[in-house]
Amino acid sequence: MTSTRRLVVITGASSGIGAATARAFGTRGYPTLLLARRAELIEALEVPQSMARSVDVTDRAAMAAALDEARERFGEPDLLVNNAGVMPLGRVADQDPEEWRRLFDVNCLGLLTATQLVLASMVAARRGTVVNISSIAGHNVYPNHAVYSGTKFAVNAMTETMRREHAEDGVRFSVVSPGIVDTDLLVSVSDAAIKQSYEATKSRLDGGLDAETIAETIVGLYELPQDVCVREVVIAPTSQAS
Repeated sequence: MTSTRRLVVITGASSGIGAATARAFGTRGYPTLLLARRAELIEALEVPQSMARSVDVTDRAAMAAALDEARERFGEPDLLVNNAGVMPLGRVADQDPEEWRRLFDVNCLGLLTATQLVLASMVAARRGTVVNISSIAGHNVYPNHAVYSGTKFAVNAMTETMRREHAEDGVRFSVVSPGIVDTDLLVSVSDAAIKQSYEATKSRLDGGLDAETIAETIVGLYELPQDVCVREVVIAPTSQAS
């Protein structure tokens, strides 16, 4: 162990909320395992005491190997932030079904895989925290969000079920549901008209929340005493009405 602080694992750590969360924990002295498909972007963050690995959350073997490597260096994970996600918006009538598959593979199955890989050690230690990044679209429905919202409603349901299953094990589960945040999620939207409409909404909200605001929220949840669990946070720009 190179730190008295416990290991933090963050998926989707190369940009947006994931990158901001990596910096927030790194500057506080936490060792971190930072996972994303673009490892060079994680390394460019220069987070102290970090291990950056190029991993797709849909690749269970790669996830497990990265976690094993981090355990050897930093000890068992005490916090998992399931942040990896994609947002290819579209209408069900004409959206590419491959986008549906990718949405559920990353937003739901990737989250479950990462959680399963850390959960046994957390239960054994009778401590640990899993923070799942959902969306306000997991509470409300919007045009062009049918499948994306479906994945985020699923994240909320899975998180609450796992929280109940492991409450007596001392393991905390929290879900953070941001409104519009200034990230690069729109890169996965292939429909130009849908992208333009979303950008217009974002512009009306002055760009949305900073990713750093979400990161500080996650740090705050985690640094509460282990016997305190904030089950859910919905956080959005004040001017975002729905």
